[in-house]
Amino acid sequence: MQKRKTSIFLLIGILLFGSIVFAGPIQSSADGERTASLHEKRMTGLQLFDMEQQIKRFKFDSGYTFEYPDAVRGIYVTGNSAGGSKFESLLDLVETTDLNAMVIDIKEDHGYLTFKPEKGSPYEDIGQNYIHDPEKLMKVLEEKKIYPIARIVVFKDTELAKKRPDLSFTENGKVWQNNRKEAFVNPFEKEVWEYNVEIAKMAAEMGFQEIQFDYVRFPEGFETRDEDLTYSKGDYEKSKKENSQRRVDAVTDFVAYAKEQLDSYGVDVAVDIFGYAATIPETPGIGQNFSRISENVDIISSMIYPSHWTANYFGIPMPDKEPYRLVSEYAKVENDVLGKLDNPPVSRPWLQDFEAPWLYKGPATKYGKAEIEGQIKALKENGINEYLLWNAGNTYTKNVDYTP
Repeated sequence: MQKRKTSIFLLIGILLFGSIVFAGPIQSSADGERTASLHEKRMTGLQLFDMEQQIKRFKFDSGYTFEYPDAVRGIYVTGNSAGGSKFESLLDLVETTDLNAMVIDIKEDHGYLTFKPEKGSPYEDIGQNYIHDPEKLMKVLEEKKIYPIARIVVFKDTELAKKRPDLSFTENGKVWQNNRKEAFVNPFEKEVWEYNVEIAKMAAEMGFQEIQFDYVRFPEGFETRDEDLTYSKGDYEKSKKENSQRRVDAVTDFVAYAKEQLDSYGVDVAVDIFGYAATIPETPGIGQNFSRISENVDIISSMIYPSHWTANYFGIPMPDKEPYRLVSEYAKVENDVLGKLDNPPVSRPWLQDFEAPWLYKGPATKYGKAEIEGQIKALKENGINEYLLWNAGNTYTKNVDYTP
């Protein structure tokens, strides 16, 4: 964290210098006391504004040099993989193919950090030693020109929910959990926003060039249980809107807040979002509005895994069996939605590099070279050149042409 401290000292120096310059000369009064006129002691409104602009132009420098690739083509990497023996094989995969980026867990699905923050950090108790040496990791990525993206899971956070039930959703006095025994924290609570954005700042200080926020939403099916759970609506309690619209506002406002807070760190901000969110006006149950979120990010990453679509979506009987067609149909819809925005983000969807046996009574559709290349080809044919590959175990298909 030494680089951060150096930059902070520099900023303090700028402020002190500005206060000296604007304070004006100190004069002697008739009784011999050294004094300054009120006019000289105080900065004018214009001078204050000028200093504020200088501060806003201040950018944090992590000390690493990464170039944005021609188009990001990345893979998902867990903290265990990034800090373990598997990392070498993942490095080899990226180095020997047209892949060029890694999305690395920094705050994972249960709410833990994948590294140990500095002693005394308010996040010390959630730090895990998966990535033993973050600085070494970043140096390797820099040396090999692999673009680093930090994944931060936001509102799915069992650890914070257990520690702070007041920031979560409770039922009969206990923290509510879904069928997978996962707990969420409350998007209405701005303390939760701050908690996650401070972690994002740590990731930026580590050298990551992009912050990718995941689980930026309420729990699935929240519209069926919102009246049964106890939770705060924070500042949104005053809103005259229906609960569904309050949820959309809270999720959108978090994204805008994170983007503004991270501006001085010079990182791009991305959000993962359900693919179907682009096909409907909004998902009021979980609070995701595709267009409104897209207006507040640099990159939008729709999770368009063919296995995650219901039967007959886009008229495809079994989307998991037709990855090329599913991705092609989705891309047309997304292009239309983003094309209506004044300043659309980069589209960088998540693609499927895994199989979905839970969908089948018999053998599942195999996802191999043809299925992966088909998804990439469908994106490219629709003018989308960036993508990310998801495999929860970080075992990726071999011999794939990543630029078909």
